[in-house]
Amino acid sequence: METLSGPRMPCPENTVARMLLLGLVLLQVTGASGTTDVLVAYNLTWKSTNFKTILEWEPKPINHVYTVQISSRLGNWKSKCFYTTDTECDLTDEIVNNVNQTYLARVLSYPADATDYTGEPPFTNSPEFTPYLETKLGRPMIQSHKQVGTKLNVTIQDARTLVRMNGTFLTLRKVFGKDLSYTLYYWKASSTGKKTAKTNTNEFLIDVDKGESYCFTVQASIPSRKTNQKSPESPIVCTSQEKGMSREMLLVIGIVVLVVIVLTVILAVSLYKCRKGRRGQGGKESSPLNVA
Repeated sequence: METLSGPRMPCPENTVARMLLLGLVLLQVTGASGTTDVLVAYNLTWKSTNFKTILEWEPKPINHVYTVQISSRLGNWKSKCFYTTDTECDLTDEIVNNVNQTYLARVLSYPADATDYTGEPPFTNSPEFTPYLETKLGRPMIQSHKQVGTKLNVTIQDARTLVRMNGTFLTLRKVFGKDLSYTLYYWKASSTGKKTAKTNTNEFLIDVDKGESYCFTVQASIPSRKTNQKSPESPIVCTSQEKGMSREMLLVIGIVVLVVIVLTVILAVSLYKCRKGRRGQGGKESSPLNVA
């Protein structure tokens, strides 16, 4: 008599063995890919001055490389600084296209030998960055200055940026317009009391005391900002009224010397004539005695 047999049930020991074997294979594959040793970037920081913009991060890579991606809020990711061992990436070319846009960057980590890596690499996002509001203002430079009498004229050099319009690099003034202002700190060279003057152009014309030398420095600012409002101050420049006074003194001294010379010549001529006249008179008085 034939015995009916149902479906064979798998042995629990075999199932466990197969799962352990599968886990071991997956672990080996993961180890071979090298992703377990890849470190993600951290401390992502924007460094930007006059729109020259660099993204920095940590740590220094040991057995991995980085690729940076940047995107505007509504744009697609664009890769920069491919498979680099550096910990910084210059993103100026991307942000100067629209300095009013807000940007986000991320740093992707790859195994050092995985240039054709197709998996999803670990990455870290940067803080958002809006160049127009956050780029630092560089140290301004004084282009020229002139003090004449009671007026001091100071002209600020308008720094050029990497922002372009119609193929031309724009100055800070062209980018910020009236949002950009300058403050002039000035004082007498013989004292420490400072005065200030402000302008939203690139020139100052201030009243000063005639004959006094002045020192001054300039600072750029964007008052409408919440952060990074002010630039470092420019190098100190001083006028030198002593030079102007010395020219005047030289002129006065020259006139005095000329007058003295003329008077000396006149006096010498007068003395000579006087002596010559006395000698002539003495000769005439002695002539009768000689005859006798």
